[in-house]
Amino acid sequence: MLALLLLPAPGLASASAPTPPPTVKLSHPNASKGADITVSGTRWRPNALLMMLICGQSTPDAGVIGGTNSCANADGRAVTTDRNGAFSKKLPVATPPKPCPCVVHVATVTGEQATVDAPFTVTGHPTAPLPQQTTGGKLAVLATTRLEGDSGILVFFGAPPSRQLAFTVGNLGSAPVKDPVFQVGTSHGVFSPQWEEQQWRGTIAPGQKAQVKLNVQLSAGAHGGYQVSVKYGTKVLVEQPWGVGRPWGVTIFWLLLAVVVPAAVFRIGMAVVDRLRPHGNHRHRPWPRFRTEPPVTPKATTTTTALPWFTSDSAPSENRSTTKGHS
Repeated sequence: MLALLLLPAPGLASASAPTPPPTVKLSHPNASKGADITVSGTRWRPNALLMMLICGQSTPDAGVIGGTNSCANADGRAVTTDRNGAFSKKLPVATPPKPCPCVVHVATVTGEQATVDAPFTVTGHPTAPLPQQTTGGKLAVLATTRLEGDSGILVFFGAPPSRQLAFTVGNLGSAPVKDPVFQVGTSHGVFSPQWEEQQWRGTIAPGQKAQVKLNVQLSAGAHGGYQVSVKYGTKVLVEQPWGVGRPWGVTIFWLLLAVVVPAAVFRIGMAVVDRLRPHGNHRHRPWPRFRTEPPVTPKATTTTTALPWFTSDSAPSENRSTTKGHS
């Protein structure tokens, strides 16, 4: 009886158990360029869109150094997990722009960020040691990143969307970091981001943390799923998804333009036709009628004939006096 009381309830045990991380398995640990390998995974988010890339200058511990600029982006593949969070798909082996060590980089495209790097060797591709970490200050992200701000109503009509990427960094090194320069990049789909340098003003002492806000702006008319990345030196610190709505105002504008322009052309054409058509000129041939009209019948004229016994001489005169007999 005492042993039954000491056993944990099944519901409490499952609630306290941590969620296992997603996994990635390769059909071959190495292959040459042009071959195919099968990439499979489990425990991913159900119905999630994933991106698979072969990246150089990367290890599972250090991650993809240099971001997706170190990956063979043109030969990447996208895959969607099933309702159980599993997937399996072939990936063509391509040579990344950076030397090995290499990994197969699998990451979510939208939603909650999840990344797994599986070690892989591209046969015949050059190999070089990883770049040395800079001594002194070392920045690391300590809190969840987020996008702040609102682009305004003009984005509905195709203006460039803009946000502020806010994240908290801490100095894990032994020297202060003064006015650090970050590289901010945005990518769409499997394409590599375009990096832009932004300097943050301030000093982060060893063991201290600070909140950093960097401006992010897309091109005019941008819509769909984007990913904002921030790296310091050669290490990527932040990868934040950003879903941008379609600028429906531009579509409405073109629809209205397609209706207004033909209507205006029609009105101008009718005005020209009305101006060229003759009005009240008998020399010109009249415009044909579109309906037949009955012929006009001339009205009968009434002629008054004087009676023979009633002439003007026999008519009583107003000036003639009437003689009456004496009574």
